[in-house]
Formats: sequence, C-alpha cells, structure tokens
Amino acid sequence: MTKRTSAKHKIDRRMGENIWGRPKSPVNKREYGPGQHGQRRKNKLSDFGTQLRAKQKLKGYYGDLTEKQFRKIYGEAERVKGDTGENLIGLLERRLDAIVYRAKFVPTVFAARQFVNHGHVTVNGQRVNIASYRCKEGDVIAVRDRSKQLAIVLEAVSLAERDVPDYVEVDHSKMTATFLRTPTLGDVPYPVVMEPNLVVEYYAKN
Repeated sequence: MTKRTSAKHKIDRRMGENIWGRPKSPVNKREYGPGQHGQRRKNKLSDFGTQLRAKQKLKGYYGDLTEKQFRKIYGEAERVKGDTGENLIGLLERRLDAIVYRAKFVPTVFAARQFVNHGHVTVNGQRVNIASYRCKEGDVIAVRDRSKQLAIVLEAVSLAERDVPDYVEVDHSKMTATFLRTPTLGDVPYPVVMEPNLVVEYYAKN
C-alpha cells in the first residue's frame, strides 16, 4: 500500500465517513475509528471538536493540503466579498487538481495532484504542473496527447461511482474540460455533508 493510499484510508477511518464515496473505503466494512481504542463508545464532541472535525474533513478531502496552505486559502475567502464559507468552497474547486479530479481524468484527488505535478495537463494550451494553480471561468484544461493512454486515465474515465458536475464541461473523446463557473456548496458533489460554516467558526476562534 502506498503512503498516499494509506493516508487516504486513515482519513476515512478517522472521520468515520467515506468522504470520497469510494467502494474500497475501509469505512464500508468498519465504521469505528482506527487503532486499539477505535471501537470505544464515542463521546459527544464539543463545539470546538465539531468545528475542528469539519475543518479536517474539508481539508482532507482535497488531498495533501497542509494546514498552512488551507489557512491561506481561508484567508483569501475571508477577504473576498460575500459568504466566507461559500467563497472557500469556490476557491478550493478552482484548483487545477480539483478540476482534473472533477473531470474524471484520474480516479482520486491524490492522483490528481500527482498527475498535474508530473506535467500531464495543459491549461489553455500551456503546460501547467502546479496543482494549486487557480483556474478561471472559461479555462480549458486538457490531458496532453502523450498521456491520454495512461492506465490511470483510462480507469478513471470508465468509473461509474461519480458523475461530472455541471460546472465542468467535459469531452472524454478529446480529454478536455472547460471550467464553466465557480460553484457554490450546493453544486459540489461531495459524497458526505461538508460544513464550511463550521470551518469559518473554527478559524474565527483560533
């Protein structure tokens, strides 16, 4: 098991939820947490615990984001006009690795980060290898010609476990995706409930 897969499964077990909706998640078999004390009765979470859990779940969903990276994105969301929680979701979904994942060019968020970093993707015809690159509405994201037959790409396209959301327009025959608009929380097909309002509360107090 790779470090990435291991980390992905740890997040699921720790949260007690299948946060990516994948059939192989260990939570599908064991809903209790990891470790020797995982089966103990869970105590009711405090307000702080609930907020921290919401933050860890949202941050964990987007792969290898560090606390520093996530807090920086939150800071940007706070400075923009409008609802901070909605702004946070919009900024996270505009990341290049998130759009590559939404377009079903790769099977997991973790794979999307690696796929972009290894130079398999272009934005408006220019190669971009920065996973955190922020796409704009109308940007065209494409898999490079030499990468279209990679096993990971062929596997992802055939996956039936998730659909492409309507804010990304995809042509899998050409392996291109157009980012149509910045989504709101209700537009994003999270398999579990995300609560960015609790993330806002967490950072407001910490």
